[in-house]
Amino acid sequence: MSGLSLVAELEGLVESCAARLDRALALEELEAARVEYLGRKGQLAAIMARLPSLEPDARREAGKAANTVKERLTALYDGRLASLNRAAMDAALADFDPTVPGLAPFAGSLHPVTLVTAEICKALEELGFTIVTGPEIETDYYNFEALNMPPEHPARDMQDTLYISDSVVLRTHTSPLQIRTMLAQKPPVAVIAPGKVYRRDSDITHTPMFHQIEGLLVDEGVSMADLRGTLTAFVRRIFGPSTNVRFRPSFFPFTEPSAEVDISCVMCGGKGSTAAGPCRVCKGTGFVEILGCGMVDPNVFDAVGYDTERYTGFAFGMGVERVAMLKYGIGDLRMFFENDVRFLSQF
Repeated sequence: MSGLSLVAELEGLVESCAARLDRALALEELEAARVEYLGRKGQLAAIMARLPSLEPDARREAGKAANTVKERLTALYDGRLASLNRAAMDAALADFDPTVPGLAPFAGSLHPVTLVTAEICKALEELGFTIVTGPEIETDYYNFEALNMPPEHPARDMQDTLYISDSVVLRTHTSPLQIRTMLAQKPPVAVIAPGKVYRRDSDITHTPMFHQIEGLLVDEGVSMADLRGTLTAFVRRIFGPSTNVRFRPSFFPFTEPSAEVDISCVMCGGKGSTAAGPCRVCKGTGFVEILGCGMVDPNVFDAVGYDTERYTGFAFGMGVERVAMLKYGIGDLRMFFENDVRFLSQF
């Protein structure tokens, strides 16, 4: 086999490939032609595989010719590809009707937790509270000790705390902001503390990160009656004026006496049942828990230097996601964190 015959074969590929590309009327056919001529096992590669059998001078000339042919084949392919793309674009434009309404992009909206947080804060601000914020990484002192939970206090086990070190934690509630506020100012104090909190827990009603809003009011002569009136007004502002409210005795280490606040079930209207049978939300009781509260424990006032003979106060706290679940009838807490547009677009 001579180098001249090999070069002639290479030159013949150009004409053959050009005809093959002209017959390609779709991108799939064009790709098949590319593989046939320029692929690793294509016709060009098969001819180039015979180069080593030539004499050095002939191999050099045939190699130059092979590179030139490869460039020409590639140019033919690129030109035909551009031609098919232009034809597809022209066809699409020919069918385009500019008078047809377009598809509007998805319009974002505020997250339901954000909406409920804003509504709660607005309601409490109208009752005279101001918003305070602070760090999400807290010391053990602010998160526990100053709130009447010394190192061996059993209430710490209720918190499922995420520790950064022995004395630094991801805050388990926003109550540390109550301590920081009282250390920074003397009574009267009326603040709410919204924000993220963290606990080592995860299921359909718990997540490792969630949102709380806690409130504190301290002044002379503050009583449990003030607490009851404030929270009743707040609950009816959020859930409607016909909402029934009840207070049940409970325990929190930083309040004494303490109470849980229940509201008439938003699903069954406080009846305890629906047309389908006993209400699954309130389990037939007609009430659901909404928040915890109580009168500030004197030990907390001692920790911040408040005069327990002169001042009294109350505190309360609620999970924003729980309020949102009741307000919007959502059964699974995890839906707030899955970023499902079908869910979020309802708000």
